[in-house]
Amino acid sequence: MVSFHVLRSHGLRGKPSRTPSLTLFVIRSLCYQTHHHNFLANSKQPAFSSTSSSPSPPESLVKTVCSVVLESYYQQFHLRSSPPRLNLQIDIDSLTHEQAITVVASLANEAGSMVALSFFYWAIGFAKFRHFMRLYIVCATSLISNGNFERAHEVMQCMVSSFAEIGRLKEGFSMVIEMSNNGLPLLTSTLNRVVGIACEMGLVEYAEGVFDEMCARGVCADASSYKLMVVAYCRMGRVTEADRWLSAMLDRGAILDNATLTLLITAFCDKGFVSRAFWYFDKMIVKGLKPNLINFTSLINGLCKRGSIKQAFELLEEMVRKGWKPNVYTHTVLIDGLCKKGWTEKAFRLFLKLVRSDNYKPNVHTYTAMISGYCKEEKMNRAEMLLERMKEQGLLPNTNTYTSLIYGHCKVGNFERAYDLMDLMGKEGCTPNIYAYNAIIDGLCKKGRVQEAYELLKKAFQRELQADKITYTILLSEHLKQAETKQALGLFCRMVKAGLNPDIHAYTTLIAAFCRQKKMKESEKFFQEAITAGLFPTKETYTSMICGYLRDGNISSAVKYFQRMNQIGCAPDNITYGGLISGLCKQSKLDEACQFYESMIDKGISPCEVTRVTLAYEYCKQGDSATAMIILESLDKKLWIRTVNTLIRKLCSEKRVGMAALFFHKLLDKDQNVDRVSLAALKNACYESNKYALFSDLSQRIAQGIG
Repeated sequence: MVSFHVLRSHGLRGKPSRTPSLTLFVIRSLCYQTHHHNFLANSKQPAFSSTSSSPSPPESLVKTVCSVVLESYYQQFHLRSSPPRLNLQIDIDSLTHEQAITVVASLANEAGSMVALSFFYWAIGFAKFRHFMRLYIVCATSLISNGNFERAHEVMQCMVSSFAEIGRLKEGFSMVIEMSNNGLPLLTSTLNRVVGIACEMGLVEYAEGVFDEMCARGVCADASSYKLMVVAYCRMGRVTEADRWLSAMLDRGAILDNATLTLLITAFCDKGFVSRAFWYFDKMIVKGLKPNLINFTSLINGLCKRGSIKQAFELLEEMVRKGWKPNVYTHTVLIDGLCKKGWTEKAFRLFLKLVRSDNYKPNVHTYTAMISGYCKEEKMNRAEMLLERMKEQGLLPNTNTYTSLIYGHCKVGNFERAYDLMDLMGKEGCTPNIYAYNAIIDGLCKKGRVQEAYELLKKAFQRELQADKITYTILLSEHLKQAETKQALGLFCRMVKAGLNPDIHAYTTLIAAFCRQKKMKESEKFFQEAITAGLFPTKETYTSMICGYLRDGNISSAVKYFQRMNQIGCAPDNITYGGLISGLCKQSKLDEACQFYESMIDKGISPCEVTRVTLAYEYCKQGDSATAMIILESLDKKLWIRTVNTLIRKLCSEKRVGMAALFFHKLLDKDQNVDRVSLAALKNACYESNKYALFSDLSQRIAQGIG
């Protein structure tokens, strides 16, 4: 009963039974105190009345303040704000904390809750009273005594916000619980206020504790309560926890709004959980949410980042069918996705479509995406042409534009132009950042000029730039390539000491290096360390572990990691599948290899040529050419011809000339243009194996033009 004790300590009564005439008398007597003008804001004047030689008692000062408050209140009463904002000409330094408490309690007792609340809000506008806990307690308690629970909750929520400003959120929440023990029922709005503030401060675990405690006290969490937790975890990139809260939210029949759905899609896609994001997207539509252009664009972006370009364009078509026209951002996302896939010509056609559009024109990001694509393919003339074109259009290249160009020129070994671009950035007011330096450092390392890379890094330090995670990862990777494990681990430790918590890419670099050396204990150690640090392994991380165990001959562990990868929604690519299929083939486990091959085809993942040839060749080794043919049937004609030619050469190199001749005849059935390299390989193999008749029959068929 702390709060009620505070009231009694000021000699205040409980709520009296008043009549209108009594209230009017109190107001008049307070409003017309003859000495109240001496308490106006004037630091040179005393706060007390100067009508007598001795100072007025504190009670006189309280009555004076009450008078001024009432006068200002009724002057502002006609305004719509509730409670009215007071304009008090009072010297705040002359009002003590105890007097402020007494004023609030007196006004609530004699003039009503709204008048007291008006003064309360005026007082906490000053730093002197803003974090004075007892003022909040007395105000809320007085309002409770008047039966005004709604405004009492308002005061307590205000207290939580104010105390959170100075890092005392937990203290504020503890007082909310204390007030609930003294008769103030807890509300969902209070729960949401505390949880919302805790989430904004990054205290999500504490927010979960508040959520659980208030629910245990009978508070019914609403959709907003769950949404706060979902949004907080999404912003932190902790999608597993976001998924847990979102599932609980959906179980209660709630749905997301468009803005939250966009945030969720972005967070999940950034962590590689594109399939899960797509599932929630479809789920929201089923529940009645109408996705908007931003929702569609976010999901298209996620699909493009995953490399699922075909699926991205299918979603684009669905978006158009539902009445949404793609804007410049949608096109930019698709162009970027096509470029990252290596399909720059298709990207450029889409780029030209945007150029010719009457509604939208390419922006800086569109040009940068296209330039980046050309730089990755080492088509630097086209990239430079686009740079000039964007300048002609009045668009200023940004840091990303220049960094992409620097990366491209470094990739082709043109470091002179890269350094020129660095200078140009400075002249155009676009100061090179650590990303621009990283691009050159990366290029130098790849060309074996490590010492020069370190010299450039020193220059970056001289410009007060700090090495970031990417810088360390580049140098880490280079030392590991040179089998300088000790230096690499030293860099890793320096990175941690510098306060840069290694990201999953740094861990993946170490894991991949140890996997290449078949040091699976070390790889496993860093993998578990990354998970303990709250990081989410990427498909590259899992692929490294899978390939490492395959090199070590541990098929069961490789399959375990593959299954684990799928369970968490991290989609494997053709490299992951290819490594697993190759490892199974080496162990002569063709049935399992074939199952994985069919699985990747069903998922729309195109196997690389090595995977196709490896699996077909293993069946040929078993004398099962029919199954090998079936495996290759699903390929289009162009890919089929290329794969069969490669298979023929491999069979010839292994002196399996009979099988090679069989596939050559199948090749002639589909294509009249004979591959001279494959024909020469078969000829040599037949002669070396003394199987002249095989080649003679084949030569005769070619000569007759039957193929």
